[in-house]
Amino acid sequence: MRPAHVLLAVLVAAVWGVNFVVIEVGLDHFPPLLFSALRFLVAALPAVFFVGPPKVAWKWIVGVGLVLGVAKFGLLFIGMDAGMPAGMSSLVLQIQAVFTALFAFVALGERPGRVRLLGMLIALAGIGVAAVDEGEAGPLTAFALLIGAAACWGASNVLTRKASPPDALNFMVWVSTVPVLPLLALSLLFEGPSAGRAALASLDWQGAGIIVYVAWITTVFGFGAWGYLLRRHPASTVAPFSLLVPVFGMSAAGLVLDESVSALGWCAAALLVGGVALTSLAGVRRGGSGAGTGSPAPGQGVQVAAPLPRTTASRTPSTASRPGAPR
Repeated sequence: MRPAHVLLAVLVAAVWGVNFVVIEVGLDHFPPLLFSALRFLVAALPAVFFVGPPKVAWKWIVGVGLVLGVAKFGLLFIGMDAGMPAGMSSLVLQIQAVFTALFAFVALGERPGRVRLLGMLIALAGIGVAAVDEGEAGPLTAFALLIGAAACWGASNVLTRKASPPDALNFMVWVSTVPVLPLLALSLLFEGPSAGRAALASLDWQGAGIIVYVAWITTVFGFGAWGYLLRRHPASTVAPFSLLVPVFGMSAAGLVLDESVSALGWCAAALLVGGVALTSLAGVRRGGSGAGTGSPAPGQGVQVAAPLPRTTASRTPSTASRPGAPR
């Protein structure tokens, strides 16, 4: 890769990693489901008027929009709102590579080789250790929601493979139009109209900047740049840069949110990082479909390579003080 393209790939990884901290701060401004709906609304508008018509069938746009946009990001935002730290979230989501490989085997008949199977087992062991660590440090329910988000991400990766969009940016912008109304409906149902009105009425420059970051920077810029790189370089060259996302995510979480890492967390991180790297990159080297290295979505990575943090400082402000936070 040209040096400029290497820098662009690192920049995208940094943008996606820092996004977890931005989401954490954003949850102090918005209820999680409303926050997710606003993120996709701003990502879709006005970009949808400039990217051209969809280049794949609507069934794939709707399918990915519901599974990725509603299910995956809904669970991610609710899980983080319920207590999952930003740095840990950026790492635990990496188990999506295992779910992707499993779903690809069932739906696409892609049989994982021995190296990928070994990687999946190592990654699952890492998740087990992380669950023990999280059980000591925070709510296991929030941890389970992140695992559910990773599973939904894996399913959306397989759907995206079936869709085979020729233009990643065009596809992501149109996918972003799908979750808006379902997420708004779920927000009204579970968070209540008063919580949404209060959040919007108190919208300040920081809240607006957070929405712009998660929508335009991580979604429009991030996916556009990633698609640009994938069109010019083999996936085996581009995909490893996604492993930098938790490095930036956990570094930013430590600097901004004062998250720290337990000894057990270091062990979980080493297992998860190594397992996901084997699961994802072995498939690429074998000339497979790359199902295990699906492009990371904003707010979250396919990525790994840093220790699993354990929060020692409480989130600010507390979940109970947020408008419409789920109980």
